[in-house]
Amino acid sequence: MHSLRKELGAGQLLLPETSKCLPQSQIQTSRKLTFNRRRKKKMGAFGKLIDAFLFLYFALMVVIPPLFDAQTVLPKEIFPAILTDLNRNYIADFGDYLLAEEPHFLVGLIWHELIFLWPLSIANVYAILAGKSWFGTTCLIYGASIVTSMAAILGEMLGSGKASEKLLMMYVPFMGIGILATLRGLVSRSTKSTGSVVAKRSTIKPRRKLA
Repeated sequence: MHSLRKELGAGQLLLPETSKCLPQSQIQTSRKLTFNRRRKKKMGAFGKLIDAFLFLYFALMVVIPPLFDAQTVLPKEIFPAILTDLNRNYIADFGDYLLAEEPHFLVGLIWHELIFLWPLSIANVYAILAGKSWFGTTCLIYGASIVTSMAAILGEMLGSGKASEKLLMMYVPFMGIGILATLRGLVSRSTKSTGSVVAKRSTIKPRRKLA
């Protein structure tokens, strides 16, 4: 009888440990899932606002590079007179000496824009409209490329001292848009990785301790 009480007492002492041990990982996983759902709800409205702004920007970048920026690297005779006149008026109004002088580094950046960034703009417009999951990746690539290009352009403008305040106010927002697109891509990828890790952990069943 005394030995039976000892065994029952030992069993009562072990039961709380196993009951605490088994659901512990499940509780942590459910807390993480709840936290991710709340964060997604908070970021949902703000993310839609950012995506709407980026959609307008990418839609403009689908049109502007082939019609205006391409005039720097392609023969101007292939463009309608109205487009060349608009480009000439812009250069005169803003004093854009880079487009007027057409230095070699700017020509290289415009070729980069036409060959690489312009297709990315089209892909990003489609990704936003269709709700594609890979939008975060293309947005990140585009943003990093714009930041790199604008660092070279703004560095030349500030270093040479030729740029007017009006011209700087035209180019600086592109740096901000590049940073915004980069952050949008990073947030999207971090959310995906966090969700996948939590989902994998939730599928792992806790191992029972053998007596």
